[in-house]
Amino acid sequence: MADDSKASNVGDRYAQALFDLASDNKEVAAVEADLKSLKTALAESRDLRVLVGSPAFSAEDKGKGLSAIAAKAKFKPTTQKFLGLLAANGRADALGAVITGYEALSAKARGAVSAEVITAIPLSAAQSKGVAAALRQALGKDPEIATRVDPAILGGIKVRVGSRLFDASLKSRLDSLKFALKRA
Repeated sequence: MADDSKASNVGDRYAQALFDLASDNKEVAAVEADLKSLKTALAESRDLRVLVGSPAFSAEDKGKGLSAIAAKAKFKPTTQKFLGLLAANGRADALGAVITGYEALSAKARGAVSAEVITAIPLSAAQSKGVAAALRQALGKDPEIATRVDPAILGGIKVRVGSRLFDASLKSRLDSLKFALKRA
C-alpha cells in the first residue's frame, strides 16, 4: 500500500513539473494529446507495460524504448525530452501515475471535471449522452467522461468524480439488502 502512495506522489511531482514546462511553452494541449496516445499504447501493449514496469530493463533501455516510441509517434520535443528524463531518473515505472496526474492538472486548468463511469455492459451512444447531460446538470461544468466496463457490478452504474463515488450498482444494492437481512 505504501508503495502505491509513494509512486503516486512521484507521479504527481513529475506531472506537475511537466505541466509547468508545457504551460511555459504553451503546449499543454499538445503534450496532453501525446500522453493520451501513450496511455492508450500502454493499455494495449503488454510489451510496453513490461518494458516500463520491469526492473529487468535498465534505465538506459527504458529510455531508448520510450524515445523510439515518442519519435515514431511524432510527439512534441517537450514530451520526448520528458520521457527521456523520466527513464534516466529511473522513474519510468511511474509513467501511468504521471499521465493521470497530468490529465487532472490539465482538466483543472481548463475548468473541466473528470468523471469515471463504470457500468456492467458498454453504454450506447444515447446512454452516454444522457449520463453526460446528468453530470453536467449536477456538477455545473462540462464533464470529461472516461468509461469502464466491470461485469462484477452486475447492473446499474457507478460514477466517480474526484474523491466522490456515486454508486447505483445492483451489486451494492444487493449487498445492502444482504446486510439488512443479516441484522434482522
